[in-house]
Amino acid sequence: MLTKIYGSAIHGVSAQTITIEVNVDTGVGYYLVGLPDNAIKESSFRISAALKNVGYKLPGKKITINMAPADLRKEGSAYDLGIAMGILVASEQIKADEISRYIIMGELSLDGSLQPIKGVLPIAIKAREEGFKGFILPKQNTREAAIVNDLEVYGVENIREVIDFFNLGKSLERTEINTREEFRNKINHFPFDFSEVKGQETAKRAMEVAAAGGHNIILIGPPGSGKTMLAKRIPSILPPLTLKEALETTKIHSVAGKMGAETSLMTTRPFRAPHHTISDVALVGGGGYPQPGEISLAHNGVLFLDEMPEFKRSVLEVMRQPLEDREVTISRAKFTINYPASFMLVASMNPSPSGYFPDDPNNTSTQAEMQRYINKLSGPLLDRIDIHIEVQKVEFEQLSDQRKGESSREIRNRVLKAREIQEARYQKLNISYNAQMGAKEIEQFCQLDSASLNLIKMAMDRLNLSARAYDRILKVARTIADLSESENIQSNHIAEAIQYRSLDRDFWK
Repeated sequence: MLTKIYGSAIHGVSAQTITIEVNVDTGVGYYLVGLPDNAIKESSFRISAALKNVGYKLPGKKITINMAPADLRKEGSAYDLGIAMGILVASEQIKADEISRYIIMGELSLDGSLQPIKGVLPIAIKAREEGFKGFILPKQNTREAAIVNDLEVYGVENIREVIDFFNLGKSLERTEINTREEFRNKINHFPFDFSEVKGQETAKRAMEVAAAGGHNIILIGPPGSGKTMLAKRIPSILPPLTLKEALETTKIHSVAGKMGAETSLMTTRPFRAPHHTISDVALVGGGGYPQPGEISLAHNGVLFLDEMPEFKRSVLEVMRQPLEDREVTISRAKFTINYPASFMLVASMNPSPSGYFPDDPNNTSTQAEMQRYINKLSGPLLDRIDIHIEVQKVEFEQLSDQRKGESSREIRNRVLKAREIQEARYQKLNISYNAQMGAKEIEQFCQLDSASLNLIKMAMDRLNLSARAYDRILKVARTIADLSESENIQSNHIAEAIQYRSLDRDFWK
């Protein structure tokens, strides 16, 4: 007898429905076709033991299993449950008239219990699109799948529950969550707050400007000046995720298997801080079976590179294109995958190998060593970082001061106001904040008066700023004008933006 069971395969951050065709015929043998990987080929042993332990058996007949479309590579152990159910129905050990209306996924243990799987959210979205009635999956993944409305989600702990559901009509517990309410409740939960940062008013202001315009930022300062502390607090002043962004972000984390059992929808912007020993594949994504890298996991959030010059040059250079295009394309001979990668880059570095500025008595590095250290960051990469800010070490008086600084909530309110101005401005364009402006938009929205033009001209001559710094100064000045709710860019906005181009000065060259 022939039966069809439906599962799903992950391709990039979307899913594709897979038909598991099981045919049981006279003869002997177990044949699994349709480009399965080793994990799927090994499923026969898991299925045989699991069925035996719940009171059923693998029939001693010729079993042929085809996973269609046969030319698409299938990977992972998530098809165990679907294949096992197909074998039981095809060998007529159970009746299951309704089984074709469900997507069935899950990894089997030898006792018949189920293990969690990856990529549940894209699978659930695809199941609803294609008109399936429900989705049967391991209990640990149910909260993630229940984000999708108009789809019955049933979490099971053992294959026996699935068998009894189809064979005997026993009911399964349906999981339902109010996504929007849950989203609203958790949207403002942050572990860190700017009020904990002592001193560093200039750096805080630079952070506010970066958050308001979505600008990439690099912090330069000696050890212990608070660079990492400031960077960790950036998510708390960024605008909250919209429901659409939250779904996008959750999708990527689901595919990468980074969702916890208790998590359903991601409510706060991701903050990724990879170690400097990271490989370029781990950062950008890829591998034999492509997986999203750190830049995709930071989508709609922050990617923090601590001690940036310590990263391998090749690793930093692969970020050039994603920083510009806000997506990363992974190409293989047989397929191409696109992962979104719209993130805000926050980097930190010491000013020299010894860790201190040249005018600090603690500095032991020579001019040549310092130059070599700075040169680890290429010009084109620094070109994509809008704000360079020097962070001075904190004095004792500031550290011992009992007064609290400004809270993240107050800063965030100003950031939100600036973002609203930007959204209204770029309504008809395909951009949403200042950092995304191209040459055409800069020309249109960054008109300067004669005082501002003279100021920027003088700065470029005196400080020997490069041509690439010009556009960046205008973008940052536009954000500073938005923060002060000014229609036009004033000379004081330009002056502040020039201050944020430290690495373009002769001092660092």
